[in-house]
Amino acid sequence: APALNVTLSAALSDKLKERIDESATVLAEIHAAPDKDIPQELWDRAACVIVIPSVKKAAFVFGGEYGKGLMSCHKAGAWSAPVFMQLQKGSWGLQIGAQSIDLVLLVNNARGMKKLLGNKVTLGAEASVAAGPVGRDARAATDAQMNAEILSYSRTQGLFAGINLSGGVLKPDNDDNKDLYGKKVSPEAILTGNTPPPAATAAFMKALVRK
Repeated sequence: APALNVTLSAALSDKLKERIDESATVLAEIHAAPDKDIPQELWDRAACVIVIPSVKKAAFVFGGEYGKGLMSCHKAGAWSAPVFMQLQKGSWGLQIGAQSIDLVLLVNNARGMKKLLGNKVTLGAEASVAAGPVGRDARAATDAQMNAEILSYSRTQGLFAGINLSGGVLKPDNDDNKDLYGKKVSPEAILTGNTPPPAATAAFMKALVRK
């Protein structure tokens, strides 16, 4: 029995490592095209960023599944070690034409961050959300975008654009965070403390730093 437990644990870790690497790849590819990226000004002043790669359309059609990705927050001019977050079904899911979608969410202020680190938050109800502006100039953003606690973006088949994620439910994934850090630790302690990023998250930490 002990050997079986080790095997299951290793398989789960591989899955988490793949999710971390996918998140890093999504960010790196988006940042590679500044004209089609999140405006640098918005990125620099964001409280946090969440990347949820490869959300499958089938997950939302049949329910019971969710997207899973990483959240990191700005702290003293740098990015914090990340925590796993999960996004549960929202009414927007059925309108996605592609089979798979990458999501990037910018949390605009500390108030939005605190809400996300609670038990769970429904986007558009408990936290205001708007489709984010794309391109070099943040001044093109509307009042709704500038005032939203969260700006949301999607990438489908190479096209990066704002998306309205109202109805989606976001919450920390405590089980995966325990696996990543080797012990039970609160998301707040990781995102606002001095926890060093685990080695497995190196590619994601690098992708957070836009050149």
